[in-house]
Amino acid sequence: MSPSHIRYEHPISRALRDNPLGDPSERTLPVYLPPGYEESDERFPVLFLLAGFTGSGHSFLNWSGWEENIQQRMDRLISQGQARRMILVMPNCFTRYGGSQYLNSPATGNYRDYLLELVQYVDEHFRTIPERDHRAIAGKSSGGYGALTVAMQHPETFGLVADHSGDKYFELCYKADFPRFLKAVERFGGLERVLSDPSAIRPKDSDFHALMNVAAMSACYSPNPGAPLGFDLPLDPRTGELDTQVWRRWLSHDPVQMVADYAEALKSLRLLFLDCGSRDEFNLQYGCRIFVQRLQALGVAHTYQEFEDGHFNISYRFDVSIPLISQSMPA
Repeated sequence: MSPSHIRYEHPISRALRDNPLGDPSERTLPVYLPPGYEESDERFPVLFLLAGFTGSGHSFLNWSGWEENIQQRMDRLISQGQARRMILVMPNCFTRYGGSQYLNSPATGNYRDYLLELVQYVDEHFRTIPERDHRAIAGKSSGGYGALTVAMQHPETFGLVADHSGDKYFELCYKADFPRFLKAVERFGGLERVLSDPSAIRPKDSDFHALMNVAAMSACYSPNPGAPLGFDLPLDPRTGELDTQVWRRWLSHDPVQMVADYAEALKSLRLLFLDCGSRDEFNLQYGCRIFVQRLQALGVAHTYQEFEDGHFNISYRFDVSIPLISQSMPA
C-alpha cells in the first residue's frame, strides 16, 4: 500500500475575490491523502481541520521537536486501527488582521462562503464520499469556534464536529484583552497605524497580540462599512468605556447565546464533541461548562471532556477526537 502524502491544491475563490483587506483569493490548500489512496478507486470520508487565530492550514503540518504533525498523527492512528482512512482538508482562512473566525464579514471577506466553496471543490477533485454523514469539521481555539458554528448553521453540509477549546462566553474570554488593547493602542501610536501594516510592528509581544485580537474580532463580530476602519470597536479606545450596543452585536455570535436557536441542528449531528483544558489561559473552560449545561437543558446529545492542561500545545487531543469521528461515521 502506498504511503500517505500531502497534495497542495491552489483553488481560486469566488467568495474571497475583491475582499476588503486585499488578501489573496488564491490560496494553497493542503490535503492529506491516506495510505493507498492512489492505487484504488475507493472513496473516503473527509475531515476539514480549521486552524486557530493567526494560523492557517499549513500550521497542522509544521515540524515540532516533541510532537507529531497531523500527517504523522493520522498515519499512526490509521496504522494502530484507531481511525479509518480518510481525507484531511486544511483550509487557509488567515486575514491581514490575523483571522476570520470563519465568518462572512464586510470588514474581512466571505470566509464562511469560502469554506463551503472548498467542500464543493474537494468533492469535485478528490474521491470523497460526498455526504454530510461522512463529512466532519474540527478545529482548535478560533478553529474550534469556526467548526462549531459552521456545524450549527450548516448541518446539511457537516454531520460531525469536534471543537477543541473553541471561543465561548465572550464575557470572560475576550474582555480580559481589553485593558492590554487600550495600552497597546497608545504604545504603538494608534490603531490605524498598526492595522495599516501589522507585519511592520515590533515587537510582536502580548500587547501586539491583544491589539490584533480585539481588532480582528471587531472586524468579524461588529463590521460597519461606514466606519473609518470598516468596523466598530466594543469599547472607547481612549477611555475604555464599553459600548453596550456594539457589545451586544458581539454577543450575538457567542455560541452560548446561539445554542438555543440551533438546538435542532445540533441534535441532527452524528457527533458533537467538545473539550477544553481546565487551566485554559483564556478562561474557555467556563464557556464550555456553560455551553454544555445549555446542551443538557435542550436535550442535545454530546461528549464533553475537560483535561488537565492549558490552551497551548494540545494537538495531542486529536488522538481523542479523530478516533471518535471515525467511529461515529457510518460503516
